[in-house]
Amino acid sequence: MPPPADLASSWFATRGWKPFAFQRSVWAAVGRGESGLLHASTGAGKTYAVWLGALRAFASSAIGTPRQAAPLQVLWITPMRALAADTARALQAPLDDLQLHWSVGVRSGDTRSAERARQARRLPSVLITTPESLTLLLTRAQAETDFASLRMVVVDEWHELLGNKRGVQLQLALARLRRWHPDLRVWGLSATLGNLDHALQVLLPKGGQLVQGKQDKRLDVDTLLPPDIERFPWAGHMGLKLLKPVSEQIDASSSCLVFTNTRAQAELWYQALLDARPDWAGLIALHHASLARDTRDWVERSLKEGTLKAVVCTSSLDLGVDFLPVERVLQIGSSKGIARLVQRAGRSGHAPGRPSRITLVPTHSLELVEAAAAREALAAGHLEGRQSPRLCMDVLVQHVVSMALGSGFRADELLAEVRSTWAFHDLRDSQWQWALDFVSHGGDSLSAYPDYQRVERHADGIWRVASERLARRHRMGIGTIVSDASLQLKYWSKGGGGKHLGSVEESFISRLRPGDTLVFGGRVLELVRVENMTAYVRRSTARKAAVARWSGGRMPLSSELAQALVAQLDGAAHGRFASPELRAVRPLLEVQARWSALPTLGTLLAETLHTRQGWHLFLYPFAGRMANLGLANLIAWRVSRAQPLSISIAVSDYGFELLSPSPVDWAAYLPGALSTEHLLEDVTASLNAGEMALRRFREIAQIAGLVFGGYPAAQKSTRQIQASSGLFYEVFRKHDADNLLLGQARDEVLREELEIERLHAQLQRIGNLTLDLRELPRPGPLAFALLVEGLRDTLSTEKLADRIARMVADLEKAAERR
Repeated sequence: MPPPADLASSWFATRGWKPFAFQRSVWAAVGRGESGLLHASTGAGKTYAVWLGALRAFASSAIGTPRQAAPLQVLWITPMRALAADTARALQAPLDDLQLHWSVGVRSGDTRSAERARQARRLPSVLITTPESLTLLLTRAQAETDFASLRMVVVDEWHELLGNKRGVQLQLALARLRRWHPDLRVWGLSATLGNLDHALQVLLPKGGQLVQGKQDKRLDVDTLLPPDIERFPWAGHMGLKLLKPVSEQIDASSSCLVFTNTRAQAELWYQALLDARPDWAGLIALHHASLARDTRDWVERSLKEGTLKAVVCTSSLDLGVDFLPVERVLQIGSSKGIARLVQRAGRSGHAPGRPSRITLVPTHSLELVEAAAAREALAAGHLEGRQSPRLCMDVLVQHVVSMALGSGFRADELLAEVRSTWAFHDLRDSQWQWALDFVSHGGDSLSAYPDYQRVERHADGIWRVASERLARRHRMGIGTIVSDASLQLKYWSKGGGGKHLGSVEESFISRLRPGDTLVFGGRVLELVRVENMTAYVRRSTARKAAVARWSGGRMPLSSELAQALVAQLDGAAHGRFASPELRAVRPLLEVQARWSALPTLGTLLAETLHTRQGWHLFLYPFAGRMANLGLANLIAWRVSRAQPLSISIAVSDYGFELLSPSPVDWAAYLPGALSTEHLLEDVTASLNAGEMALRRFREIAQIAGLVFGGYPAAQKSTRQIQASSGLFYEVFRKHDADNLLLGQARDEVLREELEIERLHAQLQRIGNLTLDLRELPRPGPLAFALLVEGLRDTLSTEKLADRIARMVADLEKAAERR
């Protein structure tokens, strides 16, 4: 049966749907051969806007048969393997209903070998894959033939790739596809981006359409107010004081997601909910990236079927998986950003016309102000932007070797490809030559080692990988995701082969001894032994256990949310307590105003305090944790040049504490210490930039292929990888100082760890503020949180809790004496 003339409208009619204006715009643009970026809210119908546009444009000319489906027409790029199966189901629905002989396939790290073999013979009509798997496909000798019929590429969740090296890797892969198909249509999909012009330019350097999918999608944001407000809060809580009201909210919902910001927090909340409601066993579940794939698949399937009442999860469920039964979302702790709040809220009401609801659950009192700020910023449409990295030489080196696999490349042709991307559009000839030299003989310092002579130029001018062994090793390392080495977690079995539970980071397991207990996947487990990158465990009845922890746990406060937060405090300083959150936290804000002052949009609040520990300065730029750390080190270094002293530092998202053993005239020093003059030199000198660059170089060395992580059955430990990369770092530093990977490490430290651009912007902003310097008789609510941060480094957890309790009791007594 031939497809109808207007295939897209016909299929919508069979579902009783009416297409939105933005969907029709995309259908028409794809039909005209145009590319673009579609930006619309979560659950608005972006997938069917581009997918039906593709079917409408290509189905009549690429008709398959019951025996053989149409050849490859569409590549669908997804940032997460977890999204692939869900996307495949969504794309399959119109094919079945319209009886189109197109096949849908998935290619990722989870794809079984039999399916890979089928795809090696013939790719499906639409292939859903990740940036890493796409690059692997491009390394095949017959890659150009495999992609000969390709007409369109769809990049789903483009905002998740735009700001990192995976996005740069994808830019390079798209450049190769565009060289083979100059008229290739490329469409990006995104829901939460504040800098759409940049996102469009990076995806489509030669230009394209920006389609805004505006529609009436209601997003309800409320806050679970605690019964008691702490006037002297401190960070580090898991929010479990609100366990009972959270349980009640879950009980009142048919199905909900409970988002946490870390995997450790998810483990604790899941266990606490089960302890509070044993009758929910089997009705609530846990989901995070370290759990076994089978476990995550079961959770996602059960959510779709509506058989789970709640799932405690992390960012592993942030992205576009379609869970129609989910009625609402609870966010434990601050979302730290407006875009993340929107993304997570969109997991509920995930369909056009249905409202999304998210309830914010503060872990301490100050997060009530953040909650009010987030809602106001959201109403004003202040979403965060993401910036694409530039000139990532480690990614370029990896790509050059990848393209030398299979049929190889000609240097001038590959250079033109690379320069067609946004990330490398200003790549200099000298940088390109360095990359060729580095992959062909290891540059100036590694030419004596055969393993770094990876690519060689043949007499016909084609560059190819030198040996099959090096080719095999390179394929195993393709990708830009570098993290702490993971150990598989399995149940102990005398015969081996116990059930696979998931993975934990080596740095966590290395702190445990056999017999110690840990919480993982909602179970208390005892460590039996560690062998061959596998940690064997068994069930334990212990009541206390270490919670598995993973790196990357702290998310920084975004500039947009920070500015909205200061605006809320400014309103309170002028007597405006308009929101329920501000009215609830008013006792805290009144103590802060009485003992010191509240930060405002026109002032920079600074507080001084003398205690038995020494002389304290508390400064509140509200710049985010990393920028505040840079500011604190910068000020301490600049002041210590004029007045030699030892200064210790404590940092939060709101501000920082500088503690010195002797008094400092901060009124005299601060204006000069907050100058933007000589910022780069002073920041570099104020921190152990060499050690930070070494740490960053470890990641760069792995991406560039200098350090091999080992084969699956014999992975190298984190310590081995660190030692190897450290050796390269020292060799380059001493004998190859102009090595571009060294320069990249320094640049990434400044840009990503020290946030030098944000630091500069904050200093410029601070320069326009009036310094409000207050001398405290005792620590106020804002200073108290920073005092606790400083105490963490000097006291054990148990002693810290006792010390904090005594301090809070004393401060509460003082607060009662008006």
